[in-house]
Amino acid sequence: MELKGLKINFLGDSITQGYGASSVEATYHGVLKQEAELAEARNFGISGTRFALQKGTPERPKDEFVDVNSFSERFDQMTDDADVVVVFGGTNDYGHGDASLGGFSDRTPETFYGACHYLFRGLIKKYLGKQIVIMTPLHRINENRNTGDSKTIGYGTLKEYVDIIREVAEYYSLPVLDLFAISGMQPDIDEVREKYMPDGLHPNDEGHKIIARKLKKFLETL
Repeated sequence: MELKGLKINFLGDSITQGYGASSVEATYHGVLKQEAELAEARNFGISGTRFALQKGTPERPKDEFVDVNSFSERFDQMTDDADVVVVFGGTNDYGHGDASLGGFSDRTPETFYGACHYLFRGLIKKYLGKQIVIMTPLHRINENRNTGDSKTIGYGTLKEYVDIIREVAEYYSLPVLDLFAISGMQPDIDEVREKYMPDGLHPNDEGHKIIARKLKKFLETL
């Protein structure tokens, strides 16, 4: 794929929004825009957002507790004329989302499996014939806990969420840039965390450069 002059929509969470980067230009999509000479790199990242809806509790009924900014709720609000759409999320579903993992047959966004299906199917229909690319979450500190950041009931480790993203993307034949596997950033190593993602989750400028350059090479192969 020739990237020069393309318009790309980036759907994501705080990493895409730019938390941890020193400026918009230093985000992975800002770096990509400059290095690939994109026409537009549209930032649809919102901090704290997830693929799936919140499940809610009896004390806080679902109609009062749904996260209207979830990827599933807002993907259709993105501009229609993108040449490419990049989806980068899932770490917040692991960290603090209360939707269950569910199963592969789910097709509604109340579970993580279902949200992946719902989102990917919706994007394919909205951007029919355009390139859709999925990026898996990065490694993060405490990624092997099945309680995420603060949940009291086991929902799965981060790798389980990553595996679901891969599985559902494969079902729809969507290319996956597996940052969990190839980013080279594992914050469990102190030196790596200090250099690339000081809080153990959000990449800094150097971390964003790594994502940008891996994404550029990946897109060029499509």
